[in-house]
Amino acid sequence: MFKINIKTFIGIITSKIIIKLSKLLFKGGSNFPGKVALKIDKDILSTVAKDYEVILVTGTNGKTTTTSMIYSMVKGVSGNSITNSTGANMLPGITACFIENFSFRSSVDKKYAVIEVDEANVPLVTEYIKPKVITVTNLFRDQLDRYGEVYTTLKKILDGISKSPDSTLVLNGDESLLGDLDVKNEVQYYGFDYEVSSNKQIDINADAKFCKKCKSPYSYNYITYNHLGSFYCSECGYKRPELAYTVDNIVEQTSSGSLVYFNGNEYYINQPGTYNIYNALCAYSVAKFLGLENSTIFNALKSTSSSFGRQETLNIDNKQVKIILVKNPAGFDEAINTLTFDTKAISAAFILNDNYADGRDVSWIWDVNFEKLSSIDMSKIIISGIRIYDMAVRLKAAGLNQERFVLCESYENLLNEIKNCETDFIYILATYTSMINFRKFLHSKGYIKKLW
Repeated sequence: MFKINIKTFIGIITSKIIIKLSKLLFKGGSNFPGKVALKIDKDILSTVAKDYEVILVTGTNGKTTTTSMIYSMVKGVSGNSITNSTGANMLPGITACFIENFSFRSSVDKKYAVIEVDEANVPLVTEYIKPKVITVTNLFRDQLDRYGEVYTTLKKILDGISKSPDSTLVLNGDESLLGDLDVKNEVQYYGFDYEVSSNKQIDINADAKFCKKCKSPYSYNYITYNHLGSFYCSECGYKRPELAYTVDNIVEQTSSGSLVYFNGNEYYINQPGTYNIYNALCAYSVAKFLGLENSTIFNALKSTSSSFGRQETLNIDNKQVKIILVKNPAGFDEAINTLTFDTKAISAAFILNDNYADGRDVSWIWDVNFEKLSSIDMSKIIISGIRIYDMAVRLKAAGLNQERFVLCESYENLLNEIKNCETDFIYILATYTSMINFRKFLHSKGYIKKLW
């Protein structure tokens, strides 16, 4: 039995009641219960997370998917594993996750907590939790009005890492910003030991193009996407660190998934795209560090389906609709690549919002390679969202056939246009709040059974 002070006890009980009421009345609500608990006891997280081996997952892109993959792996060996699967990745949401799963009875079994954490919240979380592992997926420009440039994001993460020097860092070695860090932690790197393409010229709109040591332009043995790859600086000698976990070969990539080799072993990733190979490699690396068996990793990667809004496939009146979250140029470019893998007749919807969680400045869409879509024969191009006209202008400038444009200023119109598509498969590429809100709309119509 846990011995806790009265303030913490009240915080836990109150938050648990609010969580139950939120699920009953609002079908969710992951942040408010945590805010209440923290108001009662600001240190409550250190108590409710006490007996867990915690894996923190952060980075710009891929956090939710990577967290889901790691969780699938660890719950295969421990039934006491938990995760913040709703995507509530700031301090209140993480606190609520631990409180919801908290028991006043002690357990002798190993307990894992696989926690997605917003980059800016890493220092807030590590104030109270000392994770076994902190893993960082990548660093791309994202919500510039909130985070600033990638160097600012890196500093926030490093501030959090400095509070937990005993945590092992599992980092993307292909991310030039994450090499040769001034930290006390043990560091292990993962990356591609495989040439995805012959391209060695970084795109003009790529992030982190200049050496973190001497500011000279990077050179590459090969590029995977954006600024990720086997980088080196010909001026000062800074280069990609030695990799402990690698992609050795990509046997096949389709619109459904990828067949790959990690460290000499074959795995099927049940989600498409190079970025999901990175997510799977990150999850694999954490699992190997934790000592998990290859068979456990294999089964998890083969069976883990997409998280909500992350390549989630829905059936809408016999139309197959795949929702892909897009939030910055790097992620949008990879989503576009997913469309190019598809050999079926398709339509596509683009939903652009500029709410706080999306980033108020939408000029980033001009850094996305929409021109690549002009080679795809899309039956219908549906455009929606708060910034509907900005997206329409961008797609027109990219050379897409504007005669196939359909502008929808309401979700009701958007749904009707999807239902009336000539094609049986429709992609929806949506920014964060548009994805969340459209899913809520579809839930109200009965097309989504589980909102979170």
